[in-house]
Amino acid sequence: MPSTDTILPTLILASASPRRRELASLFGLPLLVRPSHAGEDTPEGWAPEAVVEELAARKAASVWEISRQDVQGEGVVVGSDTIVSVDGQILGKPRDEAEAESMLALLSGRTHEVYTGVCCIGLRDGKRVVGHRKTAVRMRSLTPEEIHRYVLSGEPMDKAGAYGIQGKGAVFVERLEGDFYSVMGLPVNLLYEMLLKFGISPFNHM
Repeated sequence: MPSTDTILPTLILASASPRRRELASLFGLPLLVRPSHAGEDTPEGWAPEAVVEELAARKAASVWEISRQDVQGEGVVVGSDTIVSVDGQILGKPRDEAEAESMLALLSGRTHEVYTGVCCIGLRDGKRVVGHRKTAVRMRSLTPEEIHRYVLSGEPMDKAGAYGIQGKGAVFVERLEGDFYSVMGLPVNLLYEMLLKFGISPFNHM
């Protein structure tokens, strides 16, 4: 058992996503949520994996710049970004209900890829580790009425590809190959592997 005065490293999550917060909390470490306001524009023609790794790194870096000044002790800043790709077209979060319906119609009855990038930056030394996970998701054929009613629920509006696999959108997913948590927005296994490179494990403090 660790001593009662053991100071645990802090995970600083550069995201306002409640889904990412829920998954990051699985590590059982002190968790500080600091949403990033980094820009999300990338050059056209970039591969999906390059996009998510770049955006995850931007988010982490912007929060690291602030956090290294006022967060005490050891810690790691975690940035993450998720996109959907189909036929070489990258889908982020829909701008409005019409775009959400268009995205879902595009994904209906097809297999698409979900890419989630993660970047970890050491709070004190600035050490940086970046990676991503790719998951193939097969969606059943959806009727226009299903799409319309789902969009009216409001759930798709803050999610890449306009659906949430952890919510009502789960009923549309026939199967997936890859990391379920990556589709939720934070690949837990990848984050665990990254944290090990900083000497951090949820099992070190039990």
